[in-house]
Parts: sequence; C-alpha cells; structure tokens
Amino acid sequence: MPASNGPDPGGEDALTALTTLVQSDLEACNRLIVQRMHSPVALIPQLAAHIVAAGGKRLRPLLTLAAAQLCGYRGERHVALAACVEFIHTATLLHDDVVDESALRRGQASANALFGNKPSVLVGDFLFARAFQLMVTDGSLKVLAILSEAAATIAEGEVLQLVTQNDTTTTEAQYLEVVEGKTAALFAAATRIGAVVADRPQAEEAALEAYGRNLGIAFQLVDDALDYAAEQERLGKTVGDDFREGKITLPVLLAFERGDEAERGFWRRTLEEKEQGPDDLARAQALIERHGTLRDTVARARQYGDTALEALALFPDSPVRRALAGIVEFCIARAR
Repeated sequence: MPASNGPDPGGEDALTALTTLVQSDLEACNRLIVQRMHSPVALIPQLAAHIVAAGGKRLRPLLTLAAAQLCGYRGERHVALAACVEFIHTATLLHDDVVDESALRRGQASANALFGNKPSVLVGDFLFARAFQLMVTDGSLKVLAILSEAAATIAEGEVLQLVTQNDTTTTEAQYLEVVEGKTAALFAAATRIGAVVADRPQAEEAALEAYGRNLGIAFQLVDDALDYAAEQERLGKTVGDDFREGKITLPVLLAFERGDEAERGFWRRTLEEKEQGPDDLARAQALIERHGTLRDTVARARQYGDTALEALALFPDSPVRRALAGIVEFCIARAR
C-alpha cells in the first residue's frame, strides 16, 4: 500500500528532502552533539569527533525529528532525544569496529585503526553515558524505557551475531533475530519516541514503531547484500568484511541452502574454519551470483520496506510523510 498518492522521492533525493524539512532541528541537534562530546579528557572529543564528523547521514536522528514533525510536535524535546539516538548509534559503531577489527568506517580509517581498540571501547562507553544523561534530562520514564530497552536489545543482537558467527547451521530465523536486535531496534525506538513526545495516541506510536522496525530490517538486509556486491568507494567500508569475519548473512544462508555439497564445503571451510585464500572472496561472490541470492535478499528488503510504507498510511498526506516514504526507497536504492 503506498504511503502517498504521488510519486515518492527516492535515493539521495529522499534524504535531501527529509533533511530540508527538519533542517533547523537538525542543526540544533548537531550543536548539541558537539556540545555533549566535550570533555576535559582531550582524547574523548578528539576520537568522538572523528567518527561523528566522518560523513554519516544522521539517518536515525533524522527519523526522530521527522516523526515528531509528522505528529505535529511543537516543543524542543525531540532535538535532545535525536542527539541521544545518535550517541547510542555512534557508541555501537565504535564497539562494533573493535569487535570486527574493521579498518574502515564510512570510507575513512576507523577510530580503532587510528586510536587503538582500548580508547575506542572507552569512548563508546562515554557516548552511551552521554545518551543516558540526555534521557534523564528529558525526564520521561517512558522515553527512558524505550531507549534503554533499545540499547539493551542492540547489545543482545551483537552478542547473538557473535554466537552465530562462523556457524553455517544458523537459520534464517536466527539471522533475522540478529538483524532486529543490532539494527532495527534503534530505528524503531528513534521513530516511536517522535510520537511519544507529541503525546499521540497508541495507534500512531505503534505505527511509527512498525515503520522504523521494518525500515531498519530493510536497511540491514541491503547492507548485507552490499558486502558481496558493492565497490569499496561506494560502500564506505572494506568489501568482503562479512566474508572475512565469517558472518552468516542472508546472501550466504541462501547460497548455502541452494548449493551442492562441494559448495557447502567451501562455505564451511571459509566461514567456519576461517581457512581463506586470496581467491576465495571472488568465489564466494560467484556462488552468490550463481544462486541469485543478492537479488533475493534485496527483494526481501523490499517486502519489509513495503510493510514500513503500510504503517505510514495511518497518517494524513504531508511533505514529511512523503519524505519518510522516500527514505524507504533511499535505503533499498543503495543496492543499485
């Protein structure tokens, strides 16, 4: 079900449209982020600024600001809560890059590559603490419950991914549980709190939560497809990271399921035993291409995107609703 009568903006145009609609709020949010990154311990703002200013699209805080606008909110609470959402996200990125031993983040050297693992973990902890300070300042127990639960769920999702890593017996249900935890939970919380600060009815809160959750799943499915398809310059991280780390993602699950015993042996050797040669990534990409699993992963992302659009249909047509609908296309269009 489409979320508007006219064509929705897609790709980068959708992100530009959404950013324009909440421009003043986003600028206030960015000022608050810079302010709250400050610390007399010089390494903290130095390292935090490296990742916060590294060209991220601010998608999650944008969703909070836009959801509040969609619900007709006229106060200022959403600005600090959007900053809170960004701090939670950035903290998880710092921790993830250490766990994954990633060398790149958004096309630049990752914080752990530049500053080391220990400072990255500790500054991630600092940003989590800043996020909780912002929640307490807001004063709403409901907001605190939503965002603290999201933070816990993200951690659970990351641990579950660690448990399922290098295990080709992982099921699609387990994979989706990881995705819902590590990615979709924060998208869902980011959009839901827009309705909460506006004191909107439960139906609108649930609709925005459903929009964010399904958008987040679609976003991660496309991300997992890109790891086997995209050029490094476009992806902003090293292509094949998931393969080298032995992560079990949907393109791999489908290729393993559809492959013959020799192909399954390849996946077990490279992902479970971590015995990888210089040509193995190319072979993995070829197997994924042979079985059409990137196409099917993106098609699955489209299904979740359509569910996100259906959730938006509860709200009357408006520029911000059309822009939020366009963000669904933005997330999926990255696979093109």
